Amino acid sequence: MAVTNCLLCNDAKCTKACGIFKPDKILRSLFFDNEHVIMNNISENIPCTDCDARCEKACVANVNIREIITSVRRDRTDKKKIDYDVLKTDFCGIPLENPFLLSSSVVASTYDMCARAFEAGWAGAAFKTICMMEIDEASPRFSAIKGDNRRVIGFKNIEQLSDHTVVENIEIFRRLKDNYPDKFILVSLMGRNEEEWAYLADILNDSGADALELNFSCPNMTEDNTGSDVGQIPELVEKYCRIVKQHSKLPFIAKLTPNVTHIEESAEAAIRGGAYGVAAINTIKSLIEVDINPNNGIVNASIGGYSGKAVKPIALRFIAELAQDEMLDGKHISAMGGIETWRDALEFIVLGADTVQVTTAVMLYGYRIVEDMKDGLALYLQNHGYNSVGEIRKSTIQGVVPTEQLDRSYIIYPKFLRDKCVGCQRCFISCMDGGHQAIEIKNDRPVLKPDKCVGCHLCVLVCPSGAIVSSNIKVPKK
Repeated sequence: MAVTNCLLCNDAKCTKACGIFKPDKILRSLFFDNEHVIMNNISENIPCTDCDARCEKACVANVNIREIITSVRRDRTDKKKIDYDVLKTDFCGIPLENPFLLSSSVVASTYDMCARAFEAGWAGAAFKTICMMEIDEASPRFSAIKGDNRRVIGFKNIEQLSDHTVVENIEIFRRLKDNYPDKFILVSLMGRNEEEWAYLADILNDSGADALELNFSCPNMTEDNTGSDVGQIPELVEKYCRIVKQHSKLPFIAKLTPNVTHIEESAEAAIRGGAYGVAAINTIKSLIEVDINPNNGIVNASIGGYSGKAVKPIALRFIAELAQDEMLDGKHISAMGGIETWRDALEFIVLGADTVQVTTAVMLYGYRIVEDMKDGLALYLQNHGYNSVGEIRKSTIQGVVPTEQLDRSYIIYPKFLRDKCVGCQRCFISCMDGGHQAIEIKNDRPVLKPDKCVGCHLCVLVCPSGAIVSSNIKVPKK
């Protein structure tokens, strides 16, 4: 169930007006694909049916709150108390309360921000990359691509590294560790040369950091031989990992750039250099918001890092390739790239990720999203009989195969649900102009022509009313 017009307000007026329970929490959980948690937690006898809908009168977006909440199916037979212990995992042997980490970025760049994230339920944070460079940020430095409902699907940034000094950052790490000893502090670092990598590795040994993440992936650096410039050259990745290995007492992973063809080459180089694992992906080099007005003269658009929901398929592909690499067996894989919900996180974990990191979704929706991530993943594990998140790691990786290995001996035809069809004929247009002319119109409704259909499922994807689905029946090719 999508709640597309809920604004996900802070200090929501609907909840203030209700005074009985928290409708904003229910709407937010539905927004983040957590209907099964709502069905598990909500009372069978909620008071919405006969109330005067004060929440709707207070809502600034005119959401039909009462209708949405009362329409959620509730089943009293399978309600469970959520056991968060099933989320316990580790990072290179260091215990974590759950697999959810903030990734190295603006969302983990000060003491107060990390403290609030820890209080919200994040297991740890990869602190914004420390360095010995002078950081001078541009303004503005964010832009986005939005879907039809104005929800951000792609996010671009030209953000660089921490603008605090190394000494200032180390003081932050120590305070965090003193005040949150059970939280995980992953310090990201970047040097420009051998001396800087060695110095940073040395000084971080007694800093409060639990582990290190070597940043070989930032696409926004203003100096050569830093960030993704290094990550694209496996020899340099191995070289700098070896230097850190010589100087650090802490476990460390290498954060890899996706701006390569074969990410496993840099991953293997990192392992040869002594890394305990890898993190992927960082943002993808991109260009959006190009000025198309020829009268403006020089086009003022910059190449930056692309993130958000739109990059998740690319990130999943890279994580699958890393998980299938024998050289990474037993090594930690920390995944990121378009994670907004518990289901997103689960997809990375079943492919091979040990932990997941999040930035863009936090920037858009706040630290609070970890509540739904924890609830959703924990309840999923319990409902499927798993005792820990580690039990599902790599559980589906064997099902990921190259296209040349696909079974091409059958066709799965689409199934038309007449009661849902609204007669828009979008499927007909797409099949005629982008498919195999396998749909005809009879009595203003689409009808499949099996002799023409090749089972491509374009019609399933374009139907706006969900009236076409997969039959899931494999029919042998003639």
